Amino acid sequence: MVSRRLDQQDSRDGRRVCIVGSGTRFLSGISYFTWHLASSLADRMPVSVILMRRLIPRFLYPGKERVGERLAAVEYPPEVAVYDGVDWYWVPTIFGAIAFLVRARPTHIVFQWWTGAVLHSFLLLTVVGRLVGARIVIEFHEVQDSGEAQFLAARRYVRAFARLLMRLADGFVIHSEFDRAQLEQRFGIGRRAVAVIPHGPYDHHQPQSAIPRREAPPEAFNFLFFGTIRPYKGLEDLIEAFEALSDEAPERFWLTVIGETWEGWTTPATMIRGSRHRERITFVNRYVADAEADGWIAGADAFALPYRRSSASGPLHLAMSAGLPIVVTAVGGLPEAAGNYAGAVFVKPADPMNLAGGLRAVTQMRHERFADPHTWGVSSDRLLDLLDSIDRRQGLAPPTDRRSL
Repeated sequence: MVSRRLDQQDSRDGRRVCIVGSGTRFLSGISYFTWHLASSLADRMPVSVILMRRLIPRFLYPGKERVGERLAAVEYPPEVAVYDGVDWYWVPTIFGAIAFLVRARPTHIVFQWWTGAVLHSFLLLTVVGRLVGARIVIEFHEVQDSGEAQFLAARRYVRAFARLLMRLADGFVIHSEFDRAQLEQRFGIGRRAVAVIPHGPYDHHQPQSAIPRREAPPEAFNFLFFGTIRPYKGLEDLIEAFEALSDEAPERFWLTVIGETWEGWTTPATMIRGSRHRERITFVNRYVADAEADGWIAGADAFALPYRRSSASGPLHLAMSAGLPIVVTAVGGLPEAAGNYAGAVFVKPADPMNLAGGLRAVTQMRHERFADPHTWGVSSDRLLDLLDSIDRRQGLAPPTDRRSL
């Protein structure tokens, strides 16, 4: 589906950007990121979008029960031309994507990378993009999805072919310095342009205007865990920390867990069922729609994000957009993402007792709200700076007045 005639697109400085990312059929944080980035750039120049629609066979997807449901309350601006989208098995959707890309004539294509499931499609679209004269940028959210990387065949496939994709790229975007070493180690980026660009805010949620949802009594401090339940998310550490905290004063605390189980990781669900404080834990074990999520966020007093590893975190940016206090582990790129957020309390990973101390500390921030240090305007500026740098390296004159567009 194309939302607008591509031949209507033009730019005062000749720059046209195409973003290749995730659609909403297999909804994830990358779906929202793609929408935010395209919407932000569309205020400055012509933007087109190619979405990956069916990422893998549905029966293999951890959230297969809700695939295709209308869960996201986001719509692309009418001025953004959208092709939705490319299926993993290609026929016939890849031919439509190629035709769309040729007609769009982008000067730059920004690919959102997070999984090997899109590698074959990205490779073909990259080749087509280079044939029409586009410069290629790869934006990294993960080196490889952690669940996918458990499978030897998937690891070998990405190792064998992802380097080819990276060699075709003119530049890269990472969200933290933590990712730079991983990128170099896995893919060998050499001296090509790399920009560290902060993840923009997830302000598509509007908890400030939502009716709060909470089972916690008004006097209890309600900790919210939000997001998919996977081994690296550390939810089992949070449950153990909550039990230690609740042993001290059960009536003071409540834990709300909103999340869909992935990778068969049922340990947290088992721990919740067996908890001696089970009556003080709300457990919604599914992927919730945006409107429902707004209510749960509005009913929370703080976020608890006990990751054991992470390059970036959508729930972290959602929490900062809501202005809530956050207890978060100091792993991966998270200290860089939330280092300037006044409401963040950092704790050690895989250490429930240290996490319990962080939960105690954050209760002192109840009813406080904090400013999100991130904006999509800044993120867009830095991306355009990277495109300028790539153009200069190739002897092309970048636009001089883009911020006035």
